[in-house]
Amino acid sequence: MRRISIELLKRELGKKSEIKNSRRQGLIPVEIYGKGVQNIHAYIKAKDLASMPHGTTFLIEASLNGETLPCLLKEIQYGWLGDNPIHVELYNISNVKETDVEVPLEFVGTPKGVELGGTLEIHLHNIELKVNPREIPDKITIDISEVGLGGVLHVRDITIPSGCKLMENPEEVVLVVAEPEEASETEEVAEAVATK
Repeated sequence: MRRISIELLKRELGKKSEIKNSRRQGLIPVEIYGKGVQNIHAYIKAKDLASMPHGTTFLIEASLNGETLPCLLKEIQYGWLGDNPIHVELYNISNVKETDVEVPLEFVGTPKGVELGGTLEIHLHNIELKVNPREIPDKITIDISEVGLGGVLHVRDITIPSGCKLMENPEEVVLVVAEPEEASETEEVAEAVATK
C-alpha cells in the first residue's frame, strides 16, 4: 500500500475569520478523528493536498507536534465553485483492526469479444473490501483478455487479495462485452422470421 507523508500545522479553535485568513495563506482546516482517540484540529498545506494521488487508496502518515498519525483520507469538502478545497477529514486508524474501503479496479488486456467487434462496458470501477488499514491494496488488477463476445464478468470472478473480505454482492456485474448492435438486430430479425 502506498504511503504518503505530510506535515500538519496545529490549529486552535477560534474565530471563523482566522480560518479565512489561513485559507488565503494556503492552509486548509483538517479534522482528525478515530476510534478511541482524541479529535485533533489542524491545518494542511493546500499544495500537499493537491499533490496526493488520485484514483488509488493510500495511507497518510500525518506528522503533528512530533507525533506521526496513521490516517486515511475520508472526505474533502469543496467551496460552492467545486474546485477549491475548504475542509479535510482524516480518519486516525491507530486503534482500528479492520475498516471498509473502496479499492480501485484496474483492467488489463483487450477482451477477445472486443477484437470481434464487441463493445466493452464497465459497470464497476471500485470494489468495497473489509481489511486491516495497514494492508489495504493499492488496486486490484484484473486480466480481461479472455472475456468473449457477450461475456460478463461478475464480482465473484475477481480474485480478492488474502486478508481481505469482500463487501460487495458477488452477483453484481463488473463489466460486459456487448455484441455489436447490427449483429443483435440481425439475430432479432432471424428469430422473428423463424417464429412465423
